[in-house]
Amino acid sequence: MTFKSIAAPFPVGHTPLFPLRRLDPELPADVSLWAKAEWYNPSGSVKDRPAWSILRTALSEQRLDGGGILLDATSGNMGIAYATFAAALGLPLRLVIPSNASPERIAILRALGADLVLSSALEGSDGAILEARAIHTADPARYFYADQYNNPANVQAHFESTGPEVWADTHGQVSHFVAGLGTSGTMMGAGRFLRQRNPAICLVAVQPDDAFNGLEGLKHLDTAIVPGIYDARGHDETHRVSTEAAHEMVLRLSRSEGLFVGVSAGAVAVAALEVAHGPSQGVVVAVFPDSGHKYLSEEFWRRA
Repeated sequence: MTFKSIAAPFPVGHTPLFPLRRLDPELPADVSLWAKAEWYNPSGSVKDRPAWSILRTALSEQRLDGGGILLDATSGNMGIAYATFAAALGLPLRLVIPSNASPERIAILRALGADLVLSSALEGSDGAILEARAIHTADPARYFYADQYNNPANVQAHFESTGPEVWADTHGQVSHFVAGLGTSGTMMGAGRFLRQRNPAICLVAVQPDDAFNGLEGLKHLDTAIVPGIYDARGHDETHRVSTEAAHEMVLRLSRSEGLFVGVSAGAVAVAALEVAHGPSQGVVVAVFPDSGHKYLSEEFWRRA
């Protein structure tokens, strides 16, 4: 089986780019703000891109032959992406996820048949990573440890798809690219592609403003295990966003733009709006990782 011969069971990528016209009437007239709607991927998030890239590479290298179990740590979305593909391909899957992940995410993973190990809520995504490493170390022959935080196929997915899509959909006019830092694959891959096309593009990374935060999927890199695929030279600016600001922005996007997005998308939107108020002209593209459906149990939705 060769790399190119392996087709995805579902179409991945080619997600739409939506203009944000009503979010802020005070934007400069020659600045446009756009959202890349990654919930249009088959499992509902941007993570379908790296999940399929990692799986496709593993399958092409026959690393999942012989009944080996796919193993990884996840905060939710990557796990759902793995589980979607694994179910379609008949692959066994074991995931380590923090026990305080949203109940919607846990329910979806169980519905898709994933074998879940719930790690400490207090240790967050780093605790899940350490637990996954321990499981693999105890029985390495039994598992293919995908290791999304250190797997170069994660970055390659965004270099081959997300970056080219942003470039094509803006007709090469994108001036600022804004994405959150979790594994950092989106920024490292798409950003590298965009820089190669136009070195003047400003790459803006987004992370929580505090180690204790409610921004699932994003990492506070000052206090977390830094992903091996991350390179601080892979972006020009870092915007730090509070959980409260992200929650407020999620509600604002729902009510002003009709976009029902997740919390990390809210954080990215906060940073993108800050960026959009900087230049006198430009095209600002923000990656919205997922929709709000997996966060409906959060209390902030109940605000008037």
